[in-house]
Amino acid sequence: MLLPDKFVEKYQTILGSKAKAFLKSFDQEPIWAFRTNPLKKEQFPFENAIANTVWGHYGKISGKSAEHVSGLVYSQEPAAQMVGQVAAPKRGMKVLDLAAAPGGKTTHLLSYLDNSGILVSNDISKKRSKILVENVERFGARNVVVTNESPKNLARVFEHYFDLIVLDAPCSGEGMFRKDPAAIQYWHEDYPMECASLQKEILVEAMKMLAIGGSIVYSTCTWAPEENEAVIRWLLSQYDYLELVNVPKLNGMVQGIDMPQVARMYPHLFKGEGQFIAKLSDRRAPQTRAIKPNKNQLKKEQEQLWQEFAHKHLNVKLDGFYQTFGDNLYLLPHGLPDMSQLKIARNGLHLGTFKKNRFEPSFALGIALRKGEVVQSIEIDIEQFKVYTSGNIIPLTTNYENGWYQILINGNGLGFAKVVGNTIKNYFPKGLRF
Repeated sequence: MLLPDKFVEKYQTILGSKAKAFLKSFDQEPIWAFRTNPLKKEQFPFENAIANTVWGHYGKISGKSAEHVSGLVYSQEPAAQMVGQVAAPKRGMKVLDLAAAPGGKTTHLLSYLDNSGILVSNDISKKRSKILVENVERFGARNVVVTNESPKNLARVFEHYFDLIVLDAPCSGEGMFRKDPAAIQYWHEDYPMECASLQKEILVEAMKMLAIGGSIVYSTCTWAPEENEAVIRWLLSQYDYLELVNVPKLNGMVQGIDMPQVARMYPHLFKGEGQFIAKLSDRRAPQTRAIKPNKNQLKKEQEQLWQEFAHKHLNVKLDGFYQTFGDNLYLLPHGLPDMSQLKIARNGLHLGTFKKNRFEPSFALGIALRKGEVVQSIEIDIEQFKVYTSGNIIPLTTNYENGWYQILINGNGLGFAKVVGNTIKNYFPKGLRF
């Protein structure tokens, strides 16, 4: 790999005798990995587990596989997986993933929250937030809102609200050179300092949203000290109530440059790409804040149609409050402030759509519910899966009553579909078909 001369010189100075092995690692193949999704009821014994992780495995997963389409796995390289593991939110926490697309950190955080608490997953890019919504929906979580906002606008709504904030900051991307060589052409000698300026601006807004006594995890996929240790030193100087929390050095992670509490991942030492992680906690005693209870926002007729569907088809009472947007019904986690001034990309869990005198369940609901939480389900095999995901109906050899069924593949939800006669009508989203 042809690296910029200034980049080579820089890391020869920083790494000294270890620079040769570091630079040689760029000629090796990138490392592929994935995580399993604990929110899915039916698991699978994947091989090649990543040591010292809960859900990580080495290997490559096809985007057309049943495991991926049903949300059982999420592709994420090993170094990036360590960010969520360092954050490791406790159940019930209010969490913000501030620069979240495409969704690796978000889905990892959701694994720890286990459908409890609140996760606000944000990306400022409208295009990237759409990809984020797809990945969140496939993962099947019920306690997440996806926003498409600037940190400044978010801070106006979520003042001192979050127990935990994760900022995987926009950066110079040095750690992704091996996986995405195109990133090299954007790099220049002053680029890390330019990125550091933006990172500080974002952190100022993030600190406005951090609850007193909360924690913030800051990460980048670069090795530039200007964007890593220097930014952390600046953050500590600006907020004297913050203190560094030691990040465990696992699987070849090493301590930071003159900052032993933080962690660095180099590809010649760690089996993965490049990453930097720091965790800081607010030393002040946590404060409880009263939040106005959320109320359901359904018309009487809508309430009746939803309750009729839920009574007939669901074996579970969904926790949260209901909001409508046009004819669409959403379930949101309790404890949210008024978000009417924000751009929302996914307003909680999309339950379905009100049609004339009936309620039609969504794909998102059918993928979020576990086997057994739905009264009627039909398990399809891998050949039927290929037919269904290409947009075709599935002929049935067994007689079923007409109506809504959760479609299952390997025991995990693949949305709702309607049985009419001897066929499963196709309700797999057109944008996801292949």
